[in-house]
Amino acid sequence: MSSQDIPEENLPAEQDDHGAVSVADDRDPFADPGLPPHEHRVQDIDERAAKRSERTVAMLFTVSMLATIGFIAAYVGVPHDRAIYVFPIGHINALNFSLGLTLGVALFAIGAGAVHWARTLMSDVEMVDERHPIEAPPEVREKVFDDWKQGAKESALGRRKLIRNTMLGALTLVPLAGVVLLRDLGPLPGTKLRHTMWRKGLLLVNMNTNEPLRPSDVAVGSLTFAKPEGLEEHDEAFQTEIAKAALMIVRIQPDNIKDKRELEWSHDGIVAYSKICTHVGCPISLYEQQTHHVLCPCHQSTFDLSDGARVIFGPAGHALPQLRIAVNEEGYLEAQGDFEEPVGPAFWERG
Repeated sequence: MSSQDIPEENLPAEQDDHGAVSVADDRDPFADPGLPPHEHRVQDIDERAAKRSERTVAMLFTVSMLATIGFIAAYVGVPHDRAIYVFPIGHINALNFSLGLTLGVALFAIGAGAVHWARTLMSDVEMVDERHPIEAPPEVREKVFDDWKQGAKESALGRRKLIRNTMLGALTLVPLAGVVLLRDLGPLPGTKLRHTMWRKGLLLVNMNTNEPLRPSDVAVGSLTFAKPEGLEEHDEAFQTEIAKAALMIVRIQPDNIKDKRELEWSHDGIVAYSKICTHVGCPISLYEQQTHHVLCPCHQSTFDLSDGARVIFGPAGHALPQLRIAVNEEGYLEAQGDFEEPVGPAFWERG
């Protein structure tokens, strides 16, 4: 339906000022073409079309409210370690996917509703306002307030109660998504950061060969990296667990071990220490067999593995945690429990 098909008395009143039109001449070759004639929308002419647009906007705001409720439900009900398959992405974390999807729908629906409202129901008459100085004289301030009141009136917010109520509901519920996230500021981790996978009887497995370690596999002066038995790289929790449980195995002549507890917790000079630097958590990988020092490549924190892995240089705050080990009946190296102190940096604050 076009404006030509509607009697003149049914058309909305036009605003008078559509911008001045100038004529090109020698002094002003670039004339202002002015604004094109205003064409009425279907919603300006047919109240039934306006009602349809109103219901569409209300539906979008309602979808936003439902998506926000879905965000909260997913945050509370979906396990953080569950994985799902989503084509064509593949296997992804179910909680992250559900939170991103619901929050994205909630925000998109509010934006789409506002855009549809503005394009179909609010006034679309183009207005020209001449440039003015940056400062705002009283008459300009009065004009701004008048324009705002006129815009509020043309939005029909008071008359379109369905849009108003659903919009207020959507805008009220969306912030709840952020409020719910404040739950993570509480002491939810509990004491799990103080513990690793290591427990009594768990074998030490070579990270390179994926085979259990025997004392004969560790030569004097060598550096071997180990992981707990049963932890595989394809496991979903591999990165989380190895970040706490990674070991470095070094064999030192027992006579060269200065720390009494270190000697008691070792086996025939084989000592097992956490691979995670106590400064900012970098993996330690550099070993000097003559001095028995290990160096963190990130910030050069240096630890003496012959003296309880104490810090002898760099910004690290405390020694590396040692894992007590022994040999089982089958001749394999095994743990005698977990680390007695948390691994990594700033553990007192993290626990």
